[in-house]
Amino acid sequence: MSAATQTAQQNPITRTIAADMEAVNTVIRARLQSEVALVNQIAEYIISAGGKRIRPVLVLLLANAYGYKGAGHHELAAVVEFIHTATLLHDDVVDESSMRRGRQTANAMFGNAASVLVGDYLYSRAFEMMTSLDNMRVMQILSRATTVIAEGEVLQLLNMHDPDVTQESYLRVIRSKTAKLFEAAAQLGALVAGANDAQIEAAGEYGRSLGTAFQLIDDVLDYAGDAAEIGKNVGDDLREGKPTLPLIYVMENGTAEQRELIRTCIEQGDETHFDAVLAAVTSSGALDFTRREAETAARRAAAAIADLPPSEYKDSLLQLCSFAVDRNH
Repeated sequence: MSAATQTAQQNPITRTIAADMEAVNTVIRARLQSEVALVNQIAEYIISAGGKRIRPVLVLLLANAYGYKGAGHHELAAVVEFIHTATLLHDDVVDESSMRRGRQTANAMFGNAASVLVGDYLYSRAFEMMTSLDNMRVMQILSRATTVIAEGEVLQLLNMHDPDVTQESYLRVIRSKTAKLFEAAAQLGALVAGANDAQIEAAGEYGRSLGTAFQLIDDVLDYAGDAAEIGKNVGDDLREGKPTLPLIYVMENGTAEQRELIRTCIEQGDETHFDAVLAAVTSSGALDFTRREAETAARRAAAAIADLPPSEYKDSLLQLCSFAVDRNH
């Protein structure tokens, strides 16, 4: 039994799909192979870092919840993970990040150029795998998702160091950059199982809302988390000048002194005043507000799959909604 299978069996959410997760890992390893040694080295470095693998899990759980009996969901789950991994490689270069999942980022280890190019390789491999499935609806969902994700990345770039970003504008970034791949993963799981259009749309709403909840809690953890637990540097968002929801809330509801502090830190990407910013987002109620917004999104996700027939897979999907908002990493 592999370490991946043991981990899946120990996790109550993924225990029901432990064998599927092992199959997906086998597909990932097989499809990662390249004749270029550096591609293999960096891809292996990223994939072996693990992570929660939430997006592949969504493909597998939705497919099983709709009674799928085949192996196509393994390939789709691997495609989704490749796309996600490619975005991480590119994100870390853009954000100049040095830590992810508790260790150095690929760009810190191998350099920016290599990280960007291997990210391109993973995107290309994902589309190669996608076309081999010979399903136009699959290609439509995934190609649209990658386009929206890229738009979200550009929107986020435009928002950097801008203290006047609105909640609406920021939530648009979340829906594009993070929630869209959750949505696509859930839709693909339902699609491969033969679900009808209404069911596929409901699965998409589940994924979209779940992804929103995950990102909002990430925003909270960047100020209230523990670096050892979340696997990245606490305060990274502030250093990068990202106006995330807690900061936007302070800008809209804080005292004049708090607003001036946040404005300066966002404009300058100033993390030296992190303690003062943390005090502001805590005392103003910004973290509580952001957590409540995440809880609302999680409830919306749970409601979207209310019509799914009872099963252990549905139970796991509902447990994911709770995990999204209760986690500390």
